[in-house]
Amino acid sequence: MVVVTVFERITVEPGKMGGQPCIRGYRFTVAHLVRLVAAGQSFEQIHEDFPFLEADDVREALQYAAAASEVTMLPLQDSA
Repeated sequence: MVVVTVFERITVEPGKMGGQPCIRGYRFTVAHLVRLVAAGQSFEQIHEDFPFLEADDVREALQYAAAASEVTMLPLQDSA
């Protein structure tokens, strides 16, 4: 079964941020937000630095990253 997710908070504009997926048209990439979460920052910490972000932006960015990881294979180190 294929599930198609519609991302309402992720925008892609060729002339903005090199066409990278961004949060709601801001010059703030999904990758940047996901890296902040991966580094252990809480939503409160992120929101303090970037007050335009909403909790739903974080959730959708993580959903987008998860969906993207299913279609793109990155080189991984072989496990021992």
